Amino acid sequence: MVSSDRPILKIPVPPGLDRSVTLVVFAVLAVASFLPVLLTPIPAMVDYPNHLARMYILSQNGTPDANPHYEVAWAFYPNLGMDLLVPQMARLISVENATRLFLLLSQLLIVGGALLLECARKGRVHLAGFAALAFLYCLPFSWGFVNFEFGLGLALCGIAVYLMLAERRWPLRFVVNMVFVAALFAAHFFSLGIYGATLGLYELSRICDRRTSYRVAAARLGALALPALVLFGIMRMTAGSIGSEGTSWVLEFKPIWPLRIMNGYNLTVAATTGLTLMISLLFAARRGVLKLEPAGIWLAIGFALLFVVIPSKLFGTSFVDLRVIPAAALILPAFCSLSLPSRTWRMAALAAISGITLINLAVVFAVWLPYRTDYAAIVESFHKIDRGSRILVASTVDKGDPPFADLTSYPMYYAPTLAVHYANAFVPNLFTEAGKQPVRPREAVRRLAIPYGGPVPLAMLTAIAASQPPTEVPPFVRTWQQDYDYLYVLGPPAPNPLPDLLEALDASERFVLYKIRRRS
Repeated sequence: MVSSDRPILKIPVPPGLDRSVTLVVFAVLAVASFLPVLLTPIPAMVDYPNHLARMYILSQNGTPDANPHYEVAWAFYPNLGMDLLVPQMARLISVENATRLFLLLSQLLIVGGALLLECARKGRVHLAGFAALAFLYCLPFSWGFVNFEFGLGLALCGIAVYLMLAERRWPLRFVVNMVFVAALFAAHFFSLGIYGATLGLYELSRICDRRTSYRVAAARLGALALPALVLFGIMRMTAGSIGSEGTSWVLEFKPIWPLRIMNGYNLTVAATTGLTLMISLLFAARRGVLKLEPAGIWLAIGFALLFVVIPSKLFGTSFVDLRVIPAAALILPAFCSLSLPSRTWRMAALAAISGITLINLAVVFAVWLPYRTDYAAIVESFHKIDRGSRILVASTVDKGDPPFADLTSYPMYYAPTLAVHYANAFVPNLFTEAGKQPVRPREAVRRLAIPYGGPVPLAMLTAIAASQPPTEVPPFVRTWQQDYDYLYVLGPPAPNPLPDLLEALDASERFVLYKIRRRS
């Protein structure tokens, strides 16, 4: 009989085992996270088809295949990351693959930039990579804010390089900062704002820690701001303002965004994974295993205040406050430490962040993979349209506006804009906002163009056709029966609402294509 007080045999854990397991898990998560872009010719993101349509116009400008309804008009303004790079890449590969490669490059910059920033701050990578993967398909990224994603990844790299050069001679810091400011200005203006705000808060924290004098800090802050102010001044004198939609606050959404941020397609998954992450971080902080450095405290408070006070729409850019959240999530891990007391705790933390990432990734796969068939169907339908036609887009489905609606149907909203390439057509809701995109509608169709906007409610079109228009009718649809040649109705197939006016040409599970009969 074995004595009950005999010591229990314990198997020693090699010191490097936890690190090896962590690296393997991170590598597997990274590969899985990049797979959706590699497996889908057209990623199922809300704005992505619209951006892809613009890339076709830019790439074909000046060629015999150029679209007759649009012209290219470059000016000195920001938010041109993909507009500058994709047409150059398309000289070597197809426009579709070049645009998808730009998206993949943006994702690599997000992950690589987060890792580089943490390495620059701590001399090692620990938390940032997992944070980047967890937020790789967060709400603004899954909506298709591709220039912002590219710019934010570039900003992470710029912040990391600045930290590496923090104690080097000022001319080197100034030149490097000037290069990153110019690149970020061209890529996306709000990413430049994130870059400036982060480094400004970092320098203020150095004053508080008495690591630098007020005079030196003022000189550093001035050197940081000068290139951006010069570029902004040149833009104001030459190209005017950024965008044309102005500035507005939507305060009621601010309490909702933290619960909506983690997933762009499913509200339940977003809230569940978001709450799990927030509760886990709060629990770790209460137990004292998660700690912010002094600079991290400054950054956390600064990002929180920025989220509260910044407008929802700034300089024509929508959902600006929402974009602060992933920026903070990617930057703060470099300024905090996580010291878990045992291997059990470490494996539990690894399982938790992996679970959050995989759950959100599973939703992405569930949405993106079926859309390959849907996008192929609408591309095939373009061949039934006469080249050079005008196309209106309507919808039978009204699920409400974000953040309250699941976005599983939204990736189809801008798919008809691809007709600008496949049928050399005019589509009114192609992104052509002055000060943001270098594509303009020509004079003949300018009155019908809207810079932003989704499909028109089908009920509005039927009411106009019946001479019973609602009180407020957008100008571009007031005489839609005469102004357009074809109509895409998005949503599940339904009976023809206007048999005398519309002739069905094609249909799928997500759209019906009609030819509009001209009334004499």
